[in-house]
Amino acid sequence: MAMALDAVGVGLMMPVLPGLLRTVGHVDDIGWIFGAFLSAYAAMQVLFSPLLGALSDRYGRRPVLLVSLTGSMADYLFMAFAPTLPLLFVGRLIAGVTGASMAVASAYMADISSQDLRARGFGHLNAAFGVGFIAGPALGGLLGDVWLRTPFLVAAALNGINLVLAFFLLPEPKRAGGASEMPSFNPLAPLRWALTFPALLPLLGAFAVLALVGEVGGTIWVLYVQGKFAWDLFTVGISLALFGLFHAGAQGFVAGPITERWGEKAALIIAILADSTAYISIALAWQGWMAFALLPLFCLGGIGAPALQSLLTSRVGADHQGRLQGVLTSMTSLVSVFGPFIIAMLYFRTRTVFPGTVWIAGGALYVLCLPLLLRTGSSPAVREAAE
Repeated sequence: MAMALDAVGVGLMMPVLPGLLRTVGHVDDIGWIFGAFLSAYAAMQVLFSPLLGALSDRYGRRPVLLVSLTGSMADYLFMAFAPTLPLLFVGRLIAGVTGASMAVASAYMADISSQDLRARGFGHLNAAFGVGFIAGPALGGLLGDVWLRTPFLVAAALNGINLVLAFFLLPEPKRAGGASEMPSFNPLAPLRWALTFPALLPLLGAFAVLALVGEVGGTIWVLYVQGKFAWDLFTVGISLALFGLFHAGAQGFVAGPITERWGEKAALIIAILADSTAYISIALAWQGWMAFALLPLFCLGGIGAPALQSLLTSRVGADHQGRLQGVLTSMTSLVSVFGPFIIAMLYFRTRTVFPGTVWIAGGALYVLCLPLLLRTGSSPAVREAAE
């Protein structure tokens, strides 16, 4: 529930951001401003998610989550009334610093789940976030018609509800390893820590590949279907809503059972095959209905993330789960900073020759995962070595 409310809060402001930036900045062309505004959040996540994850190892999941939610609520209120563009950017930077809820929640899930059920737990977290992100933009669009800043006020209220829920209903999980040592305040220290474990390296490499491939659809889906199939905005919106529903269903009800029946590696291979097939198929599709037909296949590819996350948690001890989840969030954010720029450049440079080039390139990237997965040893032995 906390993750769903958090996602609604994030999604609420997306429809009104362009209009708000134009109004506050007194400019018509917001191309670079909009990109910088989104990248600022991701950049802060890169730097501070590992640190907050490590702090949750040291001081507990609950207090770090409460501080994060308090900071997010205050930040949304700040952005609701910020009178200038620089102050909006300050608010966005603060949001990136405090927005560690997913990393801490993932560490919490790792604490309370046995290894054979972790993929199911991570899938439920991702599904909850996906459901919230479906509702958020739609609600934000309606509220933005009332006043451009209304979605920020509602987002602050949702974070307040989140804070109350966490304060009264969320206990501190019991962890086998207890509290860890005091973390370094160098934001790059957790990443250096992760790189010292040879057992983590191939899985971290596969995680980075999955994150980059996942950016392809988010970056060019709207451009691609409008350019190739001449879809109007209503059809685009329906496709995005259906994708969100299928994605939440795959994360919540498919990822766990497949992983528990055949193991994380098998689930990951199924996801890679499904996603790469969908990427190649959408590149070759010539009618719009084919894109709709491929949505379930795209979403089946999403089960790879919780399976891989489960594999990674088995490689470190209970007292370092927060640090690991912070590193993963940081890697995802780093990809979000640079990935869309590279993907968009490739699309615009190749669309007149073959618009599906970027999809083919995304599917081909999965080939890099195969040797990385083959280098992965068995969970128990590697976990003992890492600890």
